[in-house]
Amino acid sequence: MRSPGTRMWRVALCCVLMETFVHIARGLNICTSGSATSCEECLLIHPSCAWCAQEDFGKGWTVTSRCDFSQNLQKRGCEARFIEYPTSSMSILQNTPLSSKGSGSAQYDVTQIMPQRVSLSLRPGGQTWFGLQVRQVEDYPVDIYYLMDLSLSMKDDLDTIRNLGTKLAYEMGKLTSNFRLGFGSFVDKNMSPFSYTAPKYQENPCSGYKLFPNCVPTFGFRHILSLTDKVDRFNEEVQKQMVSRNRDAPEGGFDAILQAAVCKEEIGWRKEAYHLLVFATDDVPHLALDGRLGGLVQPHDGQCHLNDKNEYSASTTMDYPSLALLGEKLAENNIFLIFAVTKRLYVIYKNFTALIPGTTVEILDQDSKNVIQLIIAAYNNIRSKVELTVWDHPEDISLSFTATCQDGKPLPGLMKCADLKIGDTVSFNVSVEARSCPPRGTDQSFTIKPVGFKDRLEVTVDYQCDCGCSRKAQLNSRICSSIGTYNCGTCLCEPGYLGAHCECQEGEVSSMYLSACREAEGKQVCSGRGECSCNQCLCYESEFGKIYGSFCECDDFSCPRHKGILCSGHGECHCGECKCHAGYIGDNCDCSTETSSCISDDGQMCSGRGSCVCGRCQCIEPGAFGDTCEKCPTCPDACGTKRDCIECRLFKSGHLADNQTCQRLCKDEIITVETLKTDEPGAVLCLYKTDDDCVMKFTYLEHASGQSVLTALKEPECGGGPDAMMVLLAVVGSILLVGVALLAAWKLVITVHDRREFARFQSARSRARYEMASNPLYKQPVSTHFVETDFNMYGRSYNGGVH
Repeated sequence: MRSPGTRMWRVALCCVLMETFVHIARGLNICTSGSATSCEECLLIHPSCAWCAQEDFGKGWTVTSRCDFSQNLQKRGCEARFIEYPTSSMSILQNTPLSSKGSGSAQYDVTQIMPQRVSLSLRPGGQTWFGLQVRQVEDYPVDIYYLMDLSLSMKDDLDTIRNLGTKLAYEMGKLTSNFRLGFGSFVDKNMSPFSYTAPKYQENPCSGYKLFPNCVPTFGFRHILSLTDKVDRFNEEVQKQMVSRNRDAPEGGFDAILQAAVCKEEIGWRKEAYHLLVFATDDVPHLALDGRLGGLVQPHDGQCHLNDKNEYSASTTMDYPSLALLGEKLAENNIFLIFAVTKRLYVIYKNFTALIPGTTVEILDQDSKNVIQLIIAAYNNIRSKVELTVWDHPEDISLSFTATCQDGKPLPGLMKCADLKIGDTVSFNVSVEARSCPPRGTDQSFTIKPVGFKDRLEVTVDYQCDCGCSRKAQLNSRICSSIGTYNCGTCLCEPGYLGAHCECQEGEVSSMYLSACREAEGKQVCSGRGECSCNQCLCYESEFGKIYGSFCECDDFSCPRHKGILCSGHGECHCGECKCHAGYIGDNCDCSTETSSCISDDGQMCSGRGSCVCGRCQCIEPGAFGDTCEKCPTCPDACGTKRDCIECRLFKSGHLADNQTCQRLCKDEIITVETLKTDEPGAVLCLYKTDDDCVMKFTYLEHASGQSVLTALKEPECGGGPDAMMVLLAVVGSILLVGVALLAAWKLVITVHDRREFARFQSARSRARYEMASNPLYKQPVSTHFVETDFNMYGRSYNGGVH
């Protein structure tokens, strides 16, 4: 199985070969076009160029440049042993394996970064790669220094934390078996206009203040308890403290932070421990230059100034420290700063975190009741991410990072990984390129260090700027007519002499030499930018730059520009073509290959809605905009994405709250209202059902300024929950009612039918013609019929009948 380093070596080699082939395909030989006159000049042209130091090289060939691609030199008869072709390389000097546990092992053997020492051999323009791994080990010792604002407004907070030590030690004991706690306090500079300076306020600045008539004198910073594992001492010292009072709203907290960071021995920071500095306040801090209001013009020197009473002695002699100085000293001493501030200050201190690496912000309750949960949350947040920083970065070296986090997906341009678990291992690949050669004898090195870690990777750099053949240079060599130095196959002639072997003197011109000074028949001698002397061109000087080449055909100023800057300031001009520095491409080197600016807060490239072109996101998804295409109110998943932020910010629920990433991913302003207006132009209405079957409504609006605003109901809309007994009774009652209704209908139908039949019977009975005593069905056995007759008897007529 091939190692990552082997794969990266192959990638680097392929990159160089591909670039060489591109030049060949264009018909441009960047090596010969530079017309280098020495081996060292050849090496600086391009990392694919080689130099032939063979004495008789070039005989019988039209092209005699000793600087060319290595394969071309060999084809033209240069033996491999005479070819100078140094390449960039990397070697690992120390590679101690990563540790898996902290306090349970020998503490001074804990290793969280691998390798620890690397040596690079760099040829200008050439790239080399190396990989490093970082792991946050389990059960690592923790030092927490609690730095508290003791101005008058923090009195209720002081009462709350009087038993903080015991509770905090109990909670931290679940995370580490080696925990220490310390305490310090601050107010502000005891001078006008920051504090009350009248004599009556010197001993008691609260004099005349009815609510709290007794206070201690104002002080800048006071170190009270060094880091200790005896947490009862913390409780004892806190219970002794009293608040003080200053005049203006801002506090002198940055003075205190700097002293807590640089006074390592007094505070008791351990080398083998995580250093957490908890800064608790309810107001904004004074910044650098604020001290000039009190006449303090001396910038802070970044040193420890604690007197024998453990109080900050330079409070009234030096200005407040700058953010840059704070960040430098915190990083230098491996300290994670936790801003524990009230909700109204969250945005202000959040902006500070962008300028101070390794800093987090947590929202503190008005009376500090949630301080323990806050510290635990901040600790988990700190240990869930790894971010690299580079120290003492040489200006002529270009670095490019690619992070591989837990999902195994390479993220070019990224120097950090988030959402990690303790014990996870992340990897980074680092590409290194030297843009130029430093002065001879200059040692170069730099350090790669995870923020807040004591562990670091030391990188030493050796430059391949000299040729091996230069060590065999011959002064006044016979090859150079005894008037020049023979070096790497060429003669460096004494002033006034020219020619391949110093055989000519300056000023000698003849027609036989002129043809050798034309690039082609019909072209100008020396391209019109030089004069021919002893069969070679002497190029004119130009106020714009250098003119060079065998026929003065090249210069270092006729390259494409961007906004008036040659090669955009990100490359070197070589014979009309920009040779871009690492990390830039394009004809004028204006296109950055860096993608870190395109990575959104969720770790996706352009939020998954676009592509990164020249270091900027080009949004593809309709309706998407923003620096990383993160804003898209019409995208199908906009409501779903903002729902997670509503849940974690307003209700401390959802998967973002569990992963401690709410503050990182959810930066939109959230406004809570009693009644939600849905008719605002451009606002998108979003609804979702909560776990308790309530309906949460909010609107999502993107302003023209790019600011996103979420307007949400304070509480979800919930209907009254149904009574199970009432529902049961209603169902049973409904069934009974339907049954009774069906029976009544059936009874009605039967009754109507019977009545109709009875009426029909009565009608038939009334029409009957017989007596009730006789049987209408009985018939007599003898029937009688009356027959009428008409006859004449004795002259008379009779009518009669026969029965």
